[in-house]
Amino acid sequence: MRALVQRVTQARVSVAGAVLGDIGPGLMILVCAMRGDTGTEAEKLAARVSKLRVFRDDRDRMNRSLLDVGGAALVVSQFTLAADTRGGNRPGFSAAAAPEDGQQLYERFAAHLQGLGVPVATGRFGADMQVSLVNDGPVTIWIDTDV
Repeated sequence: MRALVQRVTQARVSVAGAVLGDIGPGLMILVCAMRGDTGTEAEKLAARVSKLRVFRDDRDRMNRSLLDVGGAALVVSQFTLAADTRGGNRPGFSAAAAPEDGQQLYERFAAHLQGLGVPVATGRFGADMQVSLVNDGPVTIWIDTDV
């Protein structure tokens, strides 16, 4: 699986003007299931994200995790993270999991993250979503489970 993680002071996801998820300080997490991923990768990614030390400690160093600071997570499915642009100007998405697999793994990721003690808000899988956020830092980190 693949995630783009952003430290935020706030983030929100809406569909057709209706807010689905809204968080204060924490992480905005765009998640993509890749072909061949299983529940193991979803849980591994959730555990890594929950322990990712990107929040400031009392010495102003990035040394605290989402769990340490009691932050929340906004988890949004994002199959375009699987984009392959090597073949030209139009990205290909054949590396992304099939939609039914992607949805199951996205939901498993969010559920496992919540099970680890992180308050989780989500978007709607497959929907045309509008996401707004205030990136804190800015801090933006790319994570792949296969690396």
